[in-house]
Amino acid sequence: MPPKKKGKKDKFANMTEEEKIAYLEQQRLAEEEMKAKRTALLSKYLQNQDKLEREERASKINNLKITHHWRALLRDLKSQELKKDVDILAQTFDRIVDRKNSIIKTLVKDLNDSEEQHMMSLRSHLENVDKLIELQNERLRKLKADYEAELKLLTDEFGEEERYLIEQHTKQLDDLKDIFVALDSTYTAKENEARTEQHSIKDELKNRNLEDKHALRTSLEAKVNKLWTEFKTSLALYTKTTDEKIVYFENLKQKDEKSAAEIEMQMRKLQRINDHIAIVKRRMAKVSKEFEEKNRHLKEEREKLVTHFQNLKTQLTKLRESQHEKLVKLSFESGAAIKKVQGLLDKAEKILKLAEHCRKYETEEEKVTPFYVSSLTADEERQVQEALQVEGDEDLAQILRQCAPLEMFWRRFNKVQLDRLAMVKEHSMLEQENQQLKSILRQYLDGISVNPQVIENKNSLLVVNGRSNVNRSRMLDDPRIKVIPKPPPRKELITVTPDLTVNGKLHVKQQ
Repeated sequence: MPPKKKGKKDKFANMTEEEKIAYLEQQRLAEEEMKAKRTALLSKYLQNQDKLEREERASKINNLKITHHWRALLRDLKSQELKKDVDILAQTFDRIVDRKNSIIKTLVKDLNDSEEQHMMSLRSHLENVDKLIELQNERLRKLKADYEAELKLLTDEFGEEERYLIEQHTKQLDDLKDIFVALDSTYTAKENEARTEQHSIKDELKNRNLEDKHALRTSLEAKVNKLWTEFKTSLALYTKTTDEKIVYFENLKQKDEKSAAEIEMQMRKLQRINDHIAIVKRRMAKVSKEFEEKNRHLKEEREKLVTHFQNLKTQLTKLRESQHEKLVKLSFESGAAIKKVQGLLDKAEKILKLAEHCRKYETEEEKVTPFYVSSLTADEERQVQEALQVEGDEDLAQILRQCAPLEMFWRRFNKVQLDRLAMVKEHSMLEQENQQLKSILRQYLDGISVNPQVIENKNSLLVVNGRSNVNRSRMLDDPRIKVIPKPPPRKELITVTPDLTVNGKLHVKQQ
C-alpha cells in the first residue's frame, strides 16, 4: 500500500474512532476491489501457462518484498497516526474539560446571582405585602366608617319613611271609609230606582196581559156563543135527524173543554215567555252597552297585535335569513379554520418528530447550552429594546413584541443555518477530494491497462523495453522507489512486476 497523504492525515484528525474504522474499511474494500481488477487484468495478459508460472514465481517474490517493506512503512505510519490520534484525543479531552469547567463556573455564578435576585425579590415582596396589608386595613377602617354612616342614614330614612307610610295608610283608610259610605248611598238609591222601575214595568205588563186576556176572552166568548148557537141549531137538527151523534157531540164538548183549558194554560205559558223575553232583552241591551266599548277596545288591540305580529314575523324572517347566512359563513370559516389548524398540527407534529430525530445528533455542548449567547453588545441590546417600544409605528412595535418570544428559536435556527453552510462547504471540499481520488484512480487504471493512448502519454507507471517516458532521474531521487536490477532483455514477453509502486500504482515492464 502507498503511504497516506498529508490531507488524509488531517482528515483523520477530524474523524471519530467509528468514522476512522468505517473509512479504513472502505479503503480496504476499495483495495480488494482494485486487487480483483488487477488480477483480472493480469489473467488477461497471462494466457500462456509458462508465463503464468513465471509470473507466479515473480509475484510471490515481489509480494514477499512488498510485504516486508510495507510492514515497516505501515508500522511507522500506524504509530505516527496513533500518536497523532492520542494527541488529538488529549487535546479534545482537555478542551472538553475546560469547557465543562467554564460551564460549571458559569452555572455556579448564575446560581449565586439567582439566589441573590431571589432574596432581593423576597424582601421586596415582603415589603409590598406589608404595604398591601396596611392599605387593606386602612381600607377596611374606611369601609367600616362608611358602612356605619350609611347604616345610620338608612335607619333615619327608614324611620321617616315608616312614619310617612303610617300616615298615608291612616289617610287612605279614612278615604276608603268615605268612599264606601258614598258608594253605599249611591248603590242604595240605584237599587230603589231599579226596584221602582221593575214594579212599574211589572204592573204595565200585568195590565197589558189582562187587556189581552180580556180581549181574547171576549173574542172567544163570542166564538163560543156563536158556536153554541150553531151547536144548538145543529143539535136540534141532529136530534131530529139522528140520535147517534149525541155521543159524538159529548165527545166534542169534552174536547172543547180540554181545548179551553189548554188555551188557558198556553196563555199563562205565553205570559211567562213574554216576561222572560222582556227581561232578556233588557239584559241584552245592558250587556251590549257594557261590552260594546270593550269589544271596540279589543278590536283595536287585536289590530295592533296583528300589525305587531306581522312586523315581528317580517323581522324574524329577516333575522332567520341573516342568521342562516351567518351560519353558512361560519360553517365555511370553521371548516377552513379546522383545515388550517389541522395543517398547523401536522406541521407541529412534523417539527416535533424532526426535533426528536435531530436531538439524537446533538453534541454534548449543544445539549448543555442549546441556545448560544447573543453576540450583540449592550448598546445594540438597548437599541433593540428601544425599537420594541417605539411610539411612531405601533404596528411595527406590535409585530416586534409578538416575535420577541421566538428570539431563542431564531438564535438556534441561525446556528443550524451556519452549521449547514459549514457542512455544505465541507461537502464541496470532499467532492473536490473525491474528484482528485477519482483522477488518481483513473491514472492507476490507465497504468494497468496498456493501450496506444496510454503509451503515447507520459506515465511514470509504464516502462517499455526498460525505458520510461518520464524523467528517470527524478524518479530515482524518490526514496520510496527501489531500483531492481534489469534482467536480460527478452522480446515478446510482458511482465507485470508490482514490486515498484509510485503513488499506489504498479509499473508494467516489458521484457
